[in-house]
Amino acid sequence: MAGPREDRERDSEFVDKLVHINRVAKVVKGGRRFGFAALVVVGDQKGRVGFGHGKAREVPEAIRKATDAAKRSMVRVPLREGRTLHHDVHGRHGAGKVILRAAPAGTGIIAGGPMRAVFETLGVQDIVAKSLGSSNPYNMVRATFDALKNEDSPRSVAARRGLKVSALQARRREGQADVAEA
Repeated sequence: MAGPREDRERDSEFVDKLVHINRVAKVVKGGRRFGFAALVVVGDQKGRVGFGHGKAREVPEAIRKATDAAKRSMVRVPLREGRTLHHDVHGRHGAGKVILRAAPAGTGIIAGGPMRAVFETLGVQDIVAKSLGSSNPYNMVRATFDALKNEDSPRSVAARRGLKVSALQARRREGQADVAEA
């Protein structure tokens, strides 16, 4: 059983960002009861990230619930040199569509609102992202996670094909040389 101090130290490695708060109403006999819904993104800035949604009557309680949910739903994303993606990916959820592109060092995070929060907590420093379709923060975050789920590292591709990573990258260089000659 982890003590309270160990629990706090484990939590301190995570960075959490509040993406969106929404006031929601429940209509009851006497009128409306207001509550709050929070969307939070949590990450360790080293390739792990998760998002959560929480609802409560008070804002801090909604944020706490969302943060707990985000920590439970964390996924690992392979990063190139710990700063960008290995390749370009598309993601979608509902009407929310996103395009994520790997970028050279020094580019920075070029992304809109909810996507920016995901990349900052993930630990990506260079990326170009575009959101198409829905601007709903929930759908944008879910579409971003859908894209990140499709991200593959050369190591995993090599393992799947039964090759060595160096052989895989040698083939890639040969393909680029053929394109340059044409």
